[in-house]
Amino acid sequence: MNSESNSLRSSVIYLSHGGGPLPLLGDKGHQDMIAFIEKVTPMLIKPSAILVISAHWEADKPSITCGASPSLLYDYYGFPKEAYNIKYPASGSPELANKVFNLLKSASIEANLDDRRGFDHGLFVPLKMMYPDADIPCVQLSLVNSLQPEAHILIGKALAGLRKDNVLIIGSGLSFHNLKEFFALPTKKSQALNESFEQWLLDTCSNSRFTEVEREKRLINWESAPAARYCHPREEHLLPLHVCYGVAGTVSKRAFAFEIMGKMTSAYIW
Repeated sequence: MNSESNSLRSSVIYLSHGGGPLPLLGDKGHQDMIAFIEKVTPMLIKPSAILVISAHWEADKPSITCGASPSLLYDYYGFPKEAYNIKYPASGSPELANKVFNLLKSASIEANLDDRRGFDHGLFVPLKMMYPDADIPCVQLSLVNSLQPEAHILIGKALAGLRKDNVLIIGSGLSFHNLKEFFALPTKKSQALNESFEQWLLDTCSNSRFTEVEREKRLINWESAPAARYCHPREEHLLPLHVCYGVAGTVSKRAFAFEIMGKMTSAYIW
């Protein structure tokens, strides 16, 4: 990420953020993910602000946190007490929120500013590892609850101008998100299904032989990929990637594969 062309543009990254607060609780099944975060953060341009598209917020239209000091939403259950005492006191950025709103409006995408919603764990879990000082203003953007892949690519395209403003754009999801299978005994078949989809996703995002028309078509038609619905019974953890691709509009510069809780997952930098 240190080439001349990338030095002029802020980073876009889709990452797999793990299971709830477990990465912050020292869970052994997240050691590879933690190592990935430690490796990848220095590759990113230090941002002046961060926009996170979280898999854990859906609304009927793209919604944007615009409060100056959002609280944290502990939007998980059944974890030890310390999971509900996690702190990440990053400020919001009404200025960035309004810019996101206006960029969407200019692209004829109706959006909503939300001054009440806090930051969910799709934001504070990865950012507490990436930028533990919590000194970078953050804004969170929702998915659209129709879960249409093309709509999320269009949202990303509308936000492409943010890259010249040193805004780090993070799609926070999980490239494998079949919760039942995380806790099932692994088999050769389940491993093959997991790996077949991940290889398709790695190829789709990082193979320079695809034209961007072809790459976008593959992402829009992701359900046709091998084992797509096994890996994503519901697609909310994949769609932040579509927003990231819409912003970047090109092949990923770096791709990473690593395990979370025994499953192959991936992440991408543009």
